[in-house]
Amino acid sequence: MFSLAMRSIGKRPGRFVATLLSSFLGATVIMVFNSLHDTAGASGVDDVSSTSLTTAAAVVGGYGTLLVFFAVASTLTVNVRQREDEIRLLRNTGATPAQIKRMVVGEAAVIGLVGALLAIGPSMLGGSALLDVFQENGEVAGSVDHVFGPIALSSGVSVTLLASIGAAFLAVRRATRAAAGVVSGRGRAKAVFGGLALVLGLGAVSATFAMDATEPALMAAPAYGSILVAVGFAVFSPRMLSGVLGVVERPLSAVFGPSGYLAVHNMRQRAGQLSGVLMPLILFTGLATATLYMQAVENDALKASGLTKSVEDKNMESLNLIVVGIIVAFSCVMLINSLYAATSYRGREFGQQRLSGATPGQVLGMVWFESVLLTVTGVFFGTVAGVVGIVPFTAVRTDAVWPDQGLGTWGAIAGIAVVATVGTMVLTGRRVLREPA
Repeated sequence: MFSLAMRSIGKRPGRFVATLLSSFLGATVIMVFNSLHDTAGASGVDDVSSTSLTTAAAVVGGYGTLLVFFAVASTLTVNVRQREDEIRLLRNTGATPAQIKRMVVGEAAVIGLVGALLAIGPSMLGGSALLDVFQENGEVAGSVDHVFGPIALSSGVSVTLLASIGAAFLAVRRATRAAAGVVSGRGRAKAVFGGLALVLGLGAVSATFAMDATEPALMAAPAYGSILVAVGFAVFSPRMLSGVLGVVERPLSAVFGPSGYLAVHNMRQRAGQLSGVLMPLILFTGLATATLYMQAVENDALKASGLTKSVEDKNMESLNLIVVGIIVAFSCVMLINSLYAATSYRGREFGQQRLSGATPGQVLGMVWFESVLLTVTGVFFGTVAGVVGIVPFTAVRTDAVWPDQGLGTWGAIAGIAVVATVGTMVLTGRRVLREPA
């Protein structure tokens, strides 16, 4: 399996850059925060420092593992879908589905392992820098030294490898079945998973009303509820995108002519593929919106009560800001990777459209409209996921229905989504259009 995978990687290494970057970043996030477990377990660490380190590792490590899985899954799915013609050719020339699966899964395992090993050095530096932040805030004693041990190393390598192998297996299984003309039956399983995520998310959010306003863990229930709702929306993103397209199809075609028509037509045909782009966009918007607004509500509530922030309060605020930073950086890289891979692969499609009479300007306009529609859809449903957690937390913490904070924070989050999505698709589309039709 590995020899076949190595030959495949050696022939066209460029196609694996996005997957390698996702694996590298994912392993880095996991190792950085799990190194806090190693640090907390070292000899001579006091109980307060150990609790702060363990809490940070557990909370952010959970977010990190979720993001790693979705990042690797989205990039591998795009990678395999770009190779559907190759997989179909291999099937027609005698390769068995098992052989193709071994090749693709082997590629993913090699790339995941390389990404995890490359992440060791940066993870050591990142873990040490993170410990310095906790020490400056007074949450960890200054005498505590950073330790990068077996927990960080084993968790980073194992989670990255499992995510890579699992995502590759699912993606290539779907591709080989499609190449053989077999209709996939995964739609029902995905619907069940997405529905379960939504139900659990709403249940977690509802549990907020049963908690006391001053309870330290009050933010946990609505935060995780927003995450699960965002995951549910991400699973159903192809259907939601189809619904949005049904609403805007006629206005776009009537107002913007060929570019608007091409955008809607192509997005209808590629709704399933575009779910790999909507997934990180919805997660980024939902998690960032919920976390930042809930933390702002908490800060205002503490200020209004006249109380000073305790070590636990400072620890929670640091965790929330770190979580948002990770979400922003990781989701943006994941989004840009998926968009770049998906758009750069469309050279043949763009060429056919130009040979059929479309001008380069019309094709680029189509890409622009597609990027705007994707951004609006992702930001809207991500915002809904965030609001699902914000409103119950605000109601319990302050007896108000809506937080006092304005739309400035949300505007910044939406602005990052617009720049990442529209900028990547338009710039990549412009580069692809430079090639002869």
